[in-house]
Amino acid sequence: MNLQQFLLILWAHRKLVMFTFFATVIATTVVTFMLPKEYSATAAVVLDVKSPDPIAGMVLPGLMAPGYMATQVDIINSDRVTMRVIKMLRMDENPNIQEQWQEATEGKGKIGPWLAQLLQKKLDVKPSRESNVISISYSGASPEFAAAMANAFAQAYIDVNLELRIEPARQNAKWFDEQSKQYRERLDTAQKALSDYQQKSGIVATDERLDYETQKLNELSTQLTVAQAQGTDSSSKRKSSGSADTLPEVMQSGLISQMKGDIARLESRLKEVSGNFGVNHPQYQRSQAELAELKSKMNAEIARISSSIGTAGNISKQKVSELIAAVNAQKKRILELKEQRDEITLLVREVETAQRAFDAVGQRTTQSRLESQSVQTNVAVLNTATEPAKHARPKRMINIMLSMFVGLMLGVGAALLLELSQRRIRSADDLVQTLGIPVLASLDAEQTDLNWMSALRRLFSSRQARPA
Repeated sequence: MNLQQFLLILWAHRKLVMFTFFATVIATTVVTFMLPKEYSATAAVVLDVKSPDPIAGMVLPGLMAPGYMATQVDIINSDRVTMRVIKMLRMDENPNIQEQWQEATEGKGKIGPWLAQLLQKKLDVKPSRESNVISISYSGASPEFAAAMANAFAQAYIDVNLELRIEPARQNAKWFDEQSKQYRERLDTAQKALSDYQQKSGIVATDERLDYETQKLNELSTQLTVAQAQGTDSSSKRKSSGSADTLPEVMQSGLISQMKGDIARLESRLKEVSGNFGVNHPQYQRSQAELAELKSKMNAEIARISSSIGTAGNISKQKVSELIAAVNAQKKRILELKEQRDEITLLVREVETAQRAFDAVGQRTTQSRLESQSVQTNVAVLNTATEPAKHARPKRMINIMLSMFVGLMLGVGAALLLELSQRRIRSADDLVQTLGIPVLASLDAEQTDLNWMSALRRLFSSRQARPA
């Protein structure tokens, strides 16, 4: 079908097209003017996703997530926000609304969910494309009601947003309180175990006492070394000397040296007296008696020195034995102190670990308590909804213009359907397409009153009479 054929069809069915067009426009206009007016009010809220949290001191990662704005839109559209709006405006206590609910549900269920579904149908939430602003629009029969509902939804969203942040914080605070009590008990148990062990062992400063005992062990070891050296020296002197006269102590003694000198003088004098007077002379005998007495004294002194050396050796042996026992006892004491120090170190470490855990839990408990008591949120009302001066729906001019377009399309469609159901020859092209023979001539406009049907019959009859 070309443009000429299309226009001829429309012209042939022009009355049907015009009737359909005007009927659609008139019906749409009448319905548009009969529809009740609906007003729409819009409130805007802004979300702060870049400022740090006042308690945590850092930007929460969830605020920067790509789906954060979509989540906030879903929260505004949620039943929780709608139910808060109902409670805020006490709509469930309105007698008219209760009557409507009774008529619609016959008293089945609860009025809150039923009313929430009705309110959500008139709610429109749209986030801005390149900003953190969310527009909350509500449509109603009166401008006052639409503005009040838009503002109520904005405030309810802020309240619910704060509750969604506070409720987990309250649960965390409660849980951390319980954990804090447990960690406090662990810390008290560890401190009590350390205190009991210190009282039992009598140790307060393990390192200082261990240093003192170690120093004491070193002193005993030094004394033991000296005593062993003295005992070895005494034993070697007794073994190495054949006679007591050759002992170093004897040879170094001044008294014995003096006695030896006196004996030498008496012996020289005794020889002189025996040469002059004889051995029976009283002077000789007296000198001989003095010499014997002097030798006796010297031998007694030598015996005393020798005996003292033996006694010193015995004393050294006894002292060595005592010092060895003292050293062993001191070593045992040091080992006990080291064992006690290790035990105390372990107990102190347990106390420190319990203290650090208690401090960490206490810090988180304090933070959770502050978060649970917070009244700050990252949502603020940017623009409050005001009463609209004009209704938002129905849009009369747009509806009429759309009805004109739709009416025209319906008229054209009706004309085409009618033409297809009752096909007519309206041009030479139609004749060519129908009969499949060329058009030799066309009549003038004055001869258009001829019966086209008669001409077609003659043509068909001539074709049938033509030999095959």
